[in-house]
Amino acid sequence: MKTLQRRLVLVTAAALLAGSAIGQTATAVRVGSKIDTEGKLLGNVIALALEANGIKVENKSSLGNTKIMRGAITSGEIDIYPEYTGNGAFFFSDESNPAWKNAKAGFDRVSALDLEKNKIVWLTAAPANNTWAIAVRKDVASANKLVSLEDMGRWISAGGQFKLAASAEFAERSDALPAFQAAYGFKLKPEQLLTLAGGDTSVTIRAAAEKTSGVNAAMAYGTDGPVSALGLVIMEDTKGVQPIYAPAPIVRAEVLAKNPKIKEVLANVFKHLDGATLQGLNAKIQLEGQDAKKVAAEFLRAKGLVK
Repeated sequence: MKTLQRRLVLVTAAALLAGSAIGQTATAVRVGSKIDTEGKLLGNVIALALEANGIKVENKSSLGNTKIMRGAITSGEIDIYPEYTGNGAFFFSDESNPAWKNAKAGFDRVSALDLEKNKIVWLTAAPANNTWAIAVRKDVASANKLVSLEDMGRWISAGGQFKLAASAEFAERSDALPAFQAAYGFKLKPEQLLTLAGGDTSVTIRAAAEKTSGVNAAMAYGTDGPVSALGLVIMEDTKGVQPIYAPAPIVRAEVLAKNPKIKEVLANVFKHLDGATLQGLNAKIQLEGQDAKKVAAEFLRAKGLVK
């Protein structure tokens, strides 16, 4: 009998432990990110910072593009991920609102709209602007005196040999390439566009640098590290077509209520992520081939944010 009782006790203990593990997994904060370089970097920054402060996480970085991430958080499949303030104009069909061209006004606008409509909280944004841009090979820009998108638009309209590498999202979203074309008076033909899978600008920039399929320009972001290093120059958006895209963690209100420490932890992290810092971190991943998680961990250690 004692042997049987002992077995029952052991089985019961094992079941309790298993149940406890399941409970811990169920309450872990699920951290997602987009598939581009900076998305992977910031997703890992968030996950590592939370873990270092005693918050259990499930790292689900590199899930997909903006549309996929948006669907994942609004449906409750993930709890937190890094997003950009300027995307609020797209999320809420509010492109005409001038608030998106101002860092504070844009943040306040998207914070209010997302909390009211989706119970999503925008936490402290980084002092950076990762706006969409078009980068042209330096040799092409120099030869044709291209400094701004206005210069580029006139050159393309006059028959300039131009081919752009971009993601489908950039090519199709009303606030991206179509907005540039409308503002600067040019229209790309299908043969002038090389659409690449995903949204990783390291791929589009490299395609232009290596003249893949005749490409001499690329979709880029304002905080991309390899633009200059790979021989490209960003065309100035003199008309201010693009909103300000400040990166910020966004979290489901229900999850933040259960883990209020998240707000302070990530505010202390994101205040260090200015434009120059992000360019440097992105370059380590895009140019040097370093692992995004490793780069994120080194950044956090260097700032004394984790041990």
